[in-house]
Amino acid sequence: MCRLEEILPGVLGARPWICRYLDGMTETLDPTDWAILVEVQRDGRMPLTELGRRVNLSASATTERVKRLESAGIISGYRADVDLAKVGFAVLAVVRLKYPGNKQNPLRKLLTERFEILECLRTTGDDCYTLKVAAGSMAHLEQLVNELTEFGSTTTNLVYSQAQPYRGPQGPPSVH
Repeated sequence: MCRLEEILPGVLGARPWICRYLDGMTETLDPTDWAILVEVQRDGRMPLTELGRRVNLSASATTERVKRLESAGIISGYRADVDLAKVGFAVLAVVRLKYPGNKQNPLRKLLTERFEILECLRTTGDDCYTLKVAAGSMAHLEQLVNELTEFGSTTTNLVYSQAQPYRGPQGPPSVH
């Protein structure tokens, strides 16, 4: 049974299909859990004692909460942020791909083989996929885009700068 009012206060009379996406989607997180998530997203290598100090918990209580967040799949991993330009990828682009076919395996194979494809999102609208790609040069980008055109038409946008670096959620979703 979808309890939409509990998940998103102020939202009543939602269509039944919305419940399918919301039921079971959210783990109940208290403000301390959110504080832990914010801190861990800032620095995933922070010692648990320091994390506990920042969120006003003992080291053992912090360890217990972090383990619970990990086992629930809320914290799904830890990673390093790499400066792309410093490792030879001076060109960053967003490539939109219109993929008219429904056979996804050849595209998935390319996605796993080409390490320059940093991210791939399946989207609605005219474009089926939006890819974030890094290349060492414009020629390198052109080669990669040419490979993608085997799957459909592409539109490529170069990234001048990153106005907002990736950040995970800083608190629960809110309806304005």
